[in-house]
Amino acid sequence: MAKSLAKALGVEAKFVQTKWADLLTDMGSGKCDVAMGGISVTLDRQKKVFFSAPYLVNGKAPIVRCADKAKFQSVADIDKPETRVIVNPGGTNERFVRANFKQAKIEVFPDNVTIFDQILAGKADLMIAESIEVKVQEKAKPGLCAVNPDEPLQYGEMGYMLPRGDATFKAFVDQWLHLAKATGEFAKIYDQFVR
Repeated sequence: MAKSLAKALGVEAKFVQTKWADLLTDMGSGKCDVAMGGISVTLDRQKKVFFSAPYLVNGKAPIVRCADKAKFQSVADIDKPETRVIVNPGGTNERFVRANFKQAKIEVFPDNVTIFDQILAGKADLMIAESIEVKVQEKAKPGLCAVNPDEPLQYGEMGYMLPRGDATFKAFVDQWLHLAKATGEFAKIYDQFVR
């Protein structure tokens, strides 16, 4: 989708790496023009940046080893002293975990790329992430199963993060997104990675 947006703008996409804990700072400093990919729309973030129209409705859902799927169906099932929850630092996943789990053991793991391997290796029981992300990881990592991703533990929306105050750019991105959905471009890309 980033390449599609860049093409619509008549520019070349350049990808900038960041961490959840640095995302707002990087956006505010001009390190990037738009942030895309799994960003939850929150009121706290909205105070500092603009968001595009939501492109996906989802929420937080667990991902576990498939053998443990029946064991972790709800917040109450998870929030037990023997449960090991792994979380990436600085984002809405960590906020959700800290707000909802008072008894479970919480481990912060800094690497978003290999965090799911920790569950497969038995070093953690589960991770809470966006329902779309647990679906993608379930497809990518045999042995992991998403738990009720279509009925998440809480409501959420995803949008593209944009510079605060740039109403013209926001309007362009919203129209581009609308057209990408209307023409089927968004669905084609979504299906490629999720289904």
